[in-house]
Amino acid sequence: MVFSSPTFLFVFLPLVLGGTWLLPPPARRILLLVASFGFYTWGAQTFAAVVAVSTMADWLIGLGISSAMAAERTRRARWFLIAGLAQNLALLGWFKYAGFASIQASRLGDLVGLDGPGPVSVLLPIGISFFTFEKISYLVDVRRGDVAARRNPIDLLLFVSLFPRSIAGPIVRLREIQDDLTRPQPTVDLVTSGAIRFSHGLAKKILIADSIAPIADAAFAAGQAGTLTTEAAWVGAIAYALQLYFDFSGYSDMAIGIGMMLGFRFPENFNRPYSSVSMTDFWRRWHMTLSRWFRDYVFIPLGGSRGSERATSRNLAIVFLLTGIWHGADWTFILWGAYHGGWLLLERRFGWRAVDGPVRRAWLRRAATLLIVLIGWVLFRAESLPAAIDYYQAMFTPTGGFTPSVGEVATPKAITLLILASLVVFLPRGRSGGRFLVEGKGRFVVTARAAHLAFVLPLTLALAMASSSSPFLYFQF
Repeated sequence: MVFSSPTFLFVFLPLVLGGTWLLPPPARRILLLVASFGFYTWGAQTFAAVVAVSTMADWLIGLGISSAMAAERTRRARWFLIAGLAQNLALLGWFKYAGFASIQASRLGDLVGLDGPGPVSVLLPIGISFFTFEKISYLVDVRRGDVAARRNPIDLLLFVSLFPRSIAGPIVRLREIQDDLTRPQPTVDLVTSGAIRFSHGLAKKILIADSIAPIADAAFAAGQAGTLTTEAAWVGAIAYALQLYFDFSGYSDMAIGIGMMLGFRFPENFNRPYSSVSMTDFWRRWHMTLSRWFRDYVFIPLGGSRGSERATSRNLAIVFLLTGIWHGADWTFILWGAYHGGWLLLERRFGWRAVDGPVRRAWLRRAATLLIVLIGWVLFRAESLPAAIDYYQAMFTPTGGFTPSVGEVATPKAITLLILASLVVFLPRGRSGGRFLVEGKGRFVVTARAAHLAFVLPLTLALAMASSSSPFLYFQF
């Protein structure tokens, strides 16, 4: 069940919203817990039980850390934390990386002439990367004293499973929503603002991302088939970059909007990333909750930028290799992380990373950054490393004509939407559509809200009813 499906839009969400308004706060929490595990079970099936058991283990470990700290037994608290990290990373490692590791071991065995058990096949549960990081942040924050260990297990179970953002973020820390978690209190203002934010994200997903997705899919399929021309390769890469942005930021808008309607305030996850003036700036604007997580729980504990330039470069390299690995178990993701990390190191070396205050030649820096990001997305999207190499060859080895299979799906409607979506690159850096509709002031904003709810939302809902819903791209992570 995805946010854009008729089942969610017309059955699940109205029932949950109605219940949160009719029930008192203690009962609301039970309703949200049941609804959240039901929502997750719909997609993950029996793995929901694994999440519940693992979360209960975190609850006990959190109490152990808190008790040890109260008794000033820091070594005991450290061992509790290590146990918690081990059980969470073991789950993530098995379900997400066991298959990839077994393939590499099998290939290595073939090279040296050793027989092994062969590759293993493990089904990847949706959202495992997101809720694993949230569970780790809880344990670390308890150890640091930034948040109190939850005495009631319902608090932690609800925090981990809360359905608006359990599958694809934003990555939320318990301390950011602990007051809302104890007494979720939707208000008329929050529901109104949340509905606008949700409808904005729904339109980004259905009207834009899903409409231009066939162009990107056809281009990458042609790349693997060896029929991709240069012009079609660039059009496909641009289509994928825009599809990914509108799909993922649309999901984040919807998650934030649903959270508001339920009485929760989630952190922002995007801030116009394609208007960045450097790669450092890009990672302050793209998937911001993931960037902050790696900063606070990996980069700073490694020493951050407090040591020598060499140590800082090492810490950055580790963070971006882990960022690539977090996104997927494949060499393409590892190289994508190294690619971004390499650019950040170059920016530090040559003084290109500063983004505070006026920026000289901003238009040129924005264009260069966008090109770097666009080239990197090919690695991110390609099915394999050889497929990425083939796609790059098509992009940078000039050929004539336009790939027929891409031309077939590049309908006038799709091209028009692709051009309109591209305008996001040229908008002012500080202007975010979703937040503008919710937080803006003045007559124009009121008119825009009314138009969005009166015209855009009904059109989007009609399209959701008429077409089959497609999963969000970040569900695979």
